[in-house]
Amino acid sequence: MGLSRKLGIIALSAAAGIASLAIAQSTEKRFAPEIEAKLDKLTPEQAKFLRSKETDRFVSVEGELERRLAAKSPEEIQAYVAAMMEVIEASKFNPKTDLASIPLNPEAKSFNSWKVLRPAELDPKREPGPFSLSRYVEGRSGIPTFFGLPVALRPDDLTAGKVDIAMVGIPLNMGSGTRGAHLGPTAMRTVRMGAGNDMYTMTSPRAVLNMVDYGDVAVDNMSTERSMGHVREQVASIAKTGAIPFIVGGDHSLAYSDIAGVTDVLGKGKVSVIHFDSHYDAGRGRAHLIDHGQPVYRLIKEGHVAGRDYIQVGLRAQSPDIETFEWMREQGFRYHTMVEVEKSGWDVVVSRVLKEAKENGKRVFVSFDIDVLDPAYMVGTGTPVPDGLTMREVVPLIRRICAETDLAGFELVELDPTMDPTYRSAQNSAYIMHACMAGMAIRKKGITQEHYLSPLSSEWQKPAEKKGRQKPTT
Repeated sequence: MGLSRKLGIIALSAAAGIASLAIAQSTEKRFAPEIEAKLDKLTPEQAKFLRSKETDRFVSVEGELERRLAAKSPEEIQAYVAAMMEVIEASKFNPKTDLASIPLNPEAKSFNSWKVLRPAELDPKREPGPFSLSRYVEGRSGIPTFFGLPVALRPDDLTAGKVDIAMVGIPLNMGSGTRGAHLGPTAMRTVRMGAGNDMYTMTSPRAVLNMVDYGDVAVDNMSTERSMGHVREQVASIAKTGAIPFIVGGDHSLAYSDIAGVTDVLGKGKVSVIHFDSHYDAGRGRAHLIDHGQPVYRLIKEGHVAGRDYIQVGLRAQSPDIETFEWMREQGFRYHTMVEVEKSGWDVVVSRVLKEAKENGKRVFVSFDIDVLDPAYMVGTGTPVPDGLTMREVVPLIRRICAETDLAGFELVELDPTMDPTYRSAQNSAYIMHACMAGMAIRKKGITQEHYLSPLSSEWQKPAEKKGRQKPTT
């Protein structure tokens, strides 16, 4: 490297340092002269605290701190600042009084009984492969399964059946504040929706794809942390067979274990994620390292997904703050807010999303939080946000994404049937998953975009013309 280039880099580094210092100094709070005059009794430590962002947690609107200080004497201001500092200090972890983790009882004989897999030797002998739980030919009665599908219990069933999609319930519910998302898989099974024709292409997922209900993964609903490892192992065991895991949650903390389970098989950095949500879910710095609001940070931090390959769609909740948006930009996130959708329209936005997701030939995992929909269509969730997607918008979006990408996995989370006195939320959730299944069937059959983006596919219209029937109208 030449001397002039070295000097140029040093100069740029120095300039960047000066700029950073200037920014840091400019972010220190300054108050009106009459308030500044009353701060002389503060210690240097108290003064530094008062001018920092730490005080933001004590106010809800801009200017509120100044109004409070203006009404106080110098002595009262000193006591007020001391009280705020006391609250901040008391909120921190104290190794003398706090436990870094909740202790378990390793002496318990049933310590791992919740996740012990049933040996095949304990069951009647049978050949590996999917099997039906219905005593009727049509399969509409008997024990309900996802979309009335046959059942598989072990990886060898998936392999023997050459299964394309393994639908699995994960009733985890410790990562969120509301306590009904564990019933999501049951609600989806009992809504009894079939896997029949997609009218846009007259393609039946069940006729094109080998699909099974893979049962529920066991969780320890006393501990999200304990559950994560087992869920991750089970998702990975599905992916290893070549089947694509279709997961019904459960709360959105599952995104960490579901996506990590897939990347354990495909490799870190080999998967793009399309994340539909009204919330960004990239929280960090909380007492619990995993919950339904911060699976994204952990996925990025551990390198399962590169920041540039994490694509968010539908954001509109009253978060994140500026600092978190800055962090997302630093990581290279691509995000598409409802503001962008309102400005550009869904056709433009979904094309951008698909282009981003398919860069470098990456496999795609779709993480679908049902609160991305407007509560008018999806009231059965613990964190509803108005002004969301409609069913008319989301179904063609999901169908297209699953038709135009090499899918690595799909999860639908945060379905809480206790929040919905009707079956609407479960039915709409099943319809969304069916749209993805239809997309995969379309891809497998080689149906082109011009067909599945039209109201009725020419694949359906041509046979009608040959037989002399009237051509269907749009």
